[in-house]
Amino acid sequence: MKMTCKIRLDEFMAGLVRRNPGETEFHQAVYEVAKDVLPFVESRPIYCENRILERMTEPDRIIIFRVSWEDDDGNIRANRGYRVQFNNSIGPYKGGLRFDKGLTLSILKFLGFEQTFKNSLTGLPLGGAKGGADFNPKGKSEHEIMRFCQSFMNELFRHIGPNTDIPAGDIGVGAREVSYMFGQYKRLTNTVTGTITGKGLAFGGSMIRTEATGYGLVYLADNILKQHKNGLEGKTALVSGSGNVAQYTIEKLIDSGVKVLTASDSSGFVYDKDGIDKEKLALIKQLKNVERKRISEYTKTFKAEYHEGQKPWKVPSQLAFPCATQNEILELDAKALADNGCLAVAEGANMPVSNEGIDIFEKAGILFAPAKAANAGGVAVSGLEMTQNSMRLSWTRKQIDSRLKNIMKHIHDQCVEHGQNGNVINYRKGANIAGFIKVADAMISFGNC
Repeated sequence: MKMTCKIRLDEFMAGLVRRNPGETEFHQAVYEVAKDVLPFVESRPIYCENRILERMTEPDRIIIFRVSWEDDDGNIRANRGYRVQFNNSIGPYKGGLRFDKGLTLSILKFLGFEQTFKNSLTGLPLGGAKGGADFNPKGKSEHEIMRFCQSFMNELFRHIGPNTDIPAGDIGVGAREVSYMFGQYKRLTNTVTGTITGKGLAFGGSMIRTEATGYGLVYLADNILKQHKNGLEGKTALVSGSGNVAQYTIEKLIDSGVKVLTASDSSGFVYDKDGIDKEKLALIKQLKNVERKRISEYTKTFKAEYHEGQKPWKVPSQLAFPCATQNEILELDAKALADNGCLAVAEGANMPVSNEGIDIFEKAGILFAPAKAANAGGVAVSGLEMTQNSMRLSWTRKQIDSRLKNIMKHIHDQCVEHGQNGNVINYRKGANIAGFIKVADAMISFGNC
């Protein structure tokens, strides 16, 4: 007997919450997708009959392990490591590793779930995963970080491989950490493969991988504005964060003729009414990448306002690029952006806008690009790095940039196709449905598994 293909959002979410108690970030990520996908599923009984969305919200497997390591004082320390292999229906698992003292399974499940849709949107044959550890690299010595990364890989290597699962970097995991982990993987397996992306150029890395998420974010925003007979040049923009994604978002916005007004970190934000130019951006990179100092130091060199303990969203601007962390734009922040006449918001971080914030943007007619579409540039170039590794060659910066632009244009076009309703384009809905279809069709093809 065929089931009735009528699924209420509240009932679906109640079941998910019951199965995953206390995992609020995961609940939020699934709700944001289910809100769009469930009506679509109801109109196509094959997805409903095969319970695709229910199956898609359960990870293929979750690996949790102890990471023991020795600090510089000779003390044995222990942390918890994770790898959430969410879905490999369209290709091997792909997703970053995050080192953060506040890391939880809920955060990793939300990231892995989002990664599945994000990777699907790129058009590359990649599944979704996420992992990491509750280890804080801040304040640790070079040798402590090396020993932790090696110990972490001593367990993780059993679960990854070039055709199985290909990790990359994320928050707290940069080129240094990737290099230590890749070196240990190479020792343990006696192989040199493309099992980890974000590698150094000297040993299999790709041009513009560091810049890719920020560049891709701006490329998608440009496509969105052009779709609406507008453009980036001459606009003002707010950017949150001052790490890798924020830095290269600012860089590409400057190149596109945009006046960037803000940058931030967890301590507060700087507001430069004259705009952040290339010289000022170089200082931000020096402060954050080399000296590892607070963004407030910016005001010691350049004239700007520093707002301690605050977020930049009350500053009037036409564009907003949240590039810091999840849920940094809540309901009141979104209202401030709307009241100040913001035209478009594109997510550089993962899930930086709350569901209430998204509702305000949509009611106000603000163009909203969700993270699964907007920040897919990083994983797109990671996929290109994998291709170069497999082919034993390296493409030029110009070649990679051209491919990245094409991938972001492809993502935009999918969002338009599945999110257009008359003259209105709901990019959130378009991204969710487009990402869902490819994975869902693959899962149905494999049968009841």
